[in-house]
Formats: sequence, C-alpha cells, structure tokens
Amino acid sequence: MLNFAPMKTRTAIEVPSGVERVLLHACCAPCSSAIVEWMLVNGVRPTIYYCNPNIFPREEYETRKAESKRHAESLGIEWIDEDWDHEGWLGCVKGMEGEPERGSRCEECFTMRLTSAAHKAVELGIGWFTTTLASSRWKRLDQIERAGLAAEAAVPGSHFWAQNWRKGGLQERRNQLLKEYDFYNQRYCGCEFSMRNEDNNKNDDENENK
Repeated sequence: MLNFAPMKTRTAIEVPSGVERVLLHACCAPCSSAIVEWMLVNGVRPTIYYCNPNIFPREEYETRKAESKRHAESLGIEWIDEDWDHEGWLGCVKGMEGEPERGSRCEECFTMRLTSAAHKAVELGIGWFTTTLASSRWKRLDQIERAGLAAEAAVPGSHFWAQNWRKGGLQERRNQLLKEYDFYNQRYCGCEFSMRNEDNNKNDDENENK
C-alpha cells in the first residue's frame, strides 16, 4: 500500500507511478465526466464501473445508469454495470437509517461499493481503482479515503488511488461538460434517506472539505 497524504491536503492530481489503467467507480455521468477526460489526456485508460445499489427508487437508478453508459459509449471506453441489489444495500446499512448525511451510514455505503470495485479491479486484471465520490462537495473526503483503504485491505491485489477529484479545475470542467452533454443532473445523493436532506444540502457547506 502506498503512503498518501490525506486527500484534503493535496493540491494537485497525481497519477500513481506506473498506472496506465484504472477501474473508476462512478456514481453518475456528471461526476465522472471531467475525471474521465483528465485521465484520457494524462495517459490513463479508465474502465467505468457503475456500482450504486444505494440509489432509490429503481427509476432513478436506471436514469443515472443510462446517462453513465451514454457518456462512456460516446468516448469508446469500457463500461460495466453491477446489478441493483438495493435490498442487500439496505441490509448493509441497517440500524443507520436515521444517521445524517456524512454520518456513519455514508461511510458504510462507500465501503460496500468500493469493496465491490476492488474485487472487480482484481477480476479484470487492472488492480487499481478509484472513485468519483471524491469529486462531490457534499461528501466527506476522509470517509471516502477510509472506505477505499478498507476495500484495498480486504481485497488482495487491489490498490486504491486516493485522490481529491475536486482539484485541478475539474469542478469547473464538470459543470461545462454537464451542459455540453445535457446530462440529467440529480438533486440528491441517491438513497431514500438522503432525499430528506435535499433542501438542507443547498445551505449546509460546513463539512464539505473534511
């Protein structure tokens, strides 16, 4: 395992030494668009892995999935869909339903999805994986990093690329690509428990850089 500085302290995007391919866990097309573009320009070939059993309802999941697939196909890059096992996800976060956004439920959710990504990266012979979750201002970077490193530890042969994807102008580029592709842009994180926080997220920026 490589020793990384905490994600929030890094000011630049850095490709781990020798990495030419990576499995990119993607939560949606808007969040992955600028990251994929950056990777391709910088000599890294991503395979997009859509693993989001947290998303609810099923119609929302299918809408986001279709946009992610459309984006990948437009660039000619590999795109993989993991089945929507929402019941399994609910079992994973059982007892944490009342937790606030950025609480323990979110970290458990990240760990579940990134562990799946780690398994898929090893299965495909890629080894390295990273996630678009670290591009969202509504997510805690420390939780994402812990989840990724826990997944790496649980899956031999996997390596987590811990990266703050808000840096390097990617947030601004994301907003440009959202308009260029006319992506569907969701208003809440994904699960039924995050729906209740939709309005709060608009004004609650206090933890965005933790």
